Formats: sequence, structure tokens, C-alpha cells
Amino acid sequence: MARVYRRGVKIENGRRVTVKVDLAVVGGASLEKSTVEYIHGAGTMLPGLEKVLTGLEKSAKRDGVIKAKDAFGNPSMHPLKKMKRTEFPKDLKLVPGEQMIAKGANDMNVVLRIEKVAGDDVDVRLVHPLAEKDIKYAVEVIQVSDPRPPPMPGGALELEEDP
Repeated sequence: MARVYRRGVKIENGRRVTVKVDLAVVGGASLEKSTVEYIHGAGTMLPGLEKVLTGLEKSAKRDGVIKAKDAFGNPSMHPLKKMKRTEFPKDLKLVPGEQMIAKGANDMNVVLRIEKVAGDDVDVRLVHPLAEKDIKYAVEVIQVSDPRPPPMPGGALELEEDP
């Protein structure tokens, strides 16, 4: 027998969610304006935006500002990478706490924050370019569903009985 839900399905971890999103840097450029489908709690949505969406139902709308630390995470938790001094320009003074923009392997900008310099070794933190920016959002929930298929009736499996 099929289950009919009389109430709307709320957004929670594991739900398939479709939302219209409009994201922009506060006082700056637009980042994204599109319809997005994702699995809530799978780590593909901005953590601060997932928090805003949790518990909402279809047709809900929200707008506001996500503080930088909640948008792209705390920069001190971003990945560390060991590099050689020779990978930096010779005349560049490497000072812990300083940040610079470099080109990544895919030609995208990467922010490197110097964490530690020890001889020929340099520890850098790979910081998201927007990690220190507040993000303005407007969202509308289009659909919330359970991504798991319904249980299959036993007869449809055509299993043979044990003798």
C-alpha cells in the first residue's frame, strides 16, 4: 500500500532538494542565479545555506546574508600544502599570515596564505577566494523528495522458493 503524506516533506539530511538560488557577494558581484538540485547534507551546498534551508518545505522562500565563516567555512580549517621556496618568486618575502593569489593547475585563482616558513619548506593554506566575504542569498524551495526508490513488491522480484 502506498503512503500518502498529508503534510509537506521537510528538508532534512538525505532529501533530494530543488531550489532556485540567487547568490552574490555583499556589495559585490553576482555569484550564481540558477535552479539547483542536490542531496541535503551531502556537502555540496554552502554550509550556511544548508542551515537556512533545513526544515523548510516546498514553496518556502528565504533571503538574507550568510556570514563569511558560515558560507565557505573557517579559513583556518582549509587544507594545508607543503611547498618548496623555489616555487615562489625569488624576490618575494614570505611572511606568515600574508596572502597571495596564484594560478592553480586548472588556471583558476587560488588564495595561498603563508602559515610557516622553515628553510626551503613553506607551509601554505589553500583558502577559498570568497572565504572572507559575506554572501547575500535569496532562495525558493521548488521540490523536496526522498531520493530512495519505494520498496519493490515481493512478487515483482520473481524469486524462486527454496525446496
